[in-house]
Amino acid sequence: MHKDNFNIKDWNRLSHFNNPFGFMDMKYDDVLDAVKLIPKPTEPLLLPKPGGDGCVRCAVVGTGGILNGSKMGAEIDAHDYVFRMNAAVIKGFEEDVGNRTSVYVHTAHSITASLAFYQKYGYREAPHDEGIKYVLIPEGTRDFEWLQAVIKGERVAKGEYKNRNARTYYSGQYNETRFYVLHQDFMRYVRNRYLRSNSLNQKYWAIVRPTNGAFALFLALHACDTVKAYGFMTEDHSKYSNYYFQKFEKTHVIFFANHDYIMEKNLWKSFHDRKILKLYQRTETEG
Repeated sequence: MHKDNFNIKDWNRLSHFNNPFGFMDMKYDDVLDAVKLIPKPTEPLLLPKPGGDGCVRCAVVGTGGILNGSKMGAEIDAHDYVFRMNAAVIKGFEEDVGNRTSVYVHTAHSITASLAFYQKYGYREAPHDEGIKYVLIPEGTRDFEWLQAVIKGERVAKGEYKNRNARTYYSGQYNETRFYVLHQDFMRYVRNRYLRSNSLNQKYWAIVRPTNGAFALFLALHACDTVKAYGFMTEDHSKYSNYYFQKFEKTHVIFFANHDYIMEKNLWKSFHDRKILKLYQRTETEG
């Protein structure tokens, strides 16, 4: 999403869809004030590595407990690009999850709330590798308020994050040429084509959407030639802790109503079986 692909015609078309798939119940000026600041990208999200064979190889790393003790870190870091999202705890877990981050996918909520929720596990800040690319999922008005503050280098002017210095959450690595915003059409395509949950028929349908991890994985599938997914839910997820960074406790996955975790799990397995991506799954010999 950028300033050249948003106008009143797009607004009218997208205002019929709920967030994050459109602008239902939002104000045109609130969205316009932010979107008009987003520069049009001058190059693709990811380019082939110089001197390579032209193939872009990506790893998408979730936070699933299946990675605890996996020793997949070196394999993950060997990819051309590494995607992460949410509470991407790295320090102390490099052997299992690697230490590189090329693309960090987030919402205003996830980049702020993760610091509070996962601080006890050592999460101190969002990834900020040199040259990192940030991708924002605009899931509501608060994200456009956040976006405007990030681009302007100012404190958030109003709303849930009023007075927060948004840029500090990127630890000095914000750069407008490396900051992207997912388009509502892309998110609606992901939901309608692949993750149209039966929960959309329930009274709480308006809050139902794919996870940040799902959007990150689909982004990689569209930007990379090969994709391997690590730390995503598998059939035997109950054997592992909810998160890989839970060294001394084992909490199981909480199935929040706004996500269809089982549908996503089944889709990743289907993609793996059809060789659309490679899904990391533990074997008995790995313990």
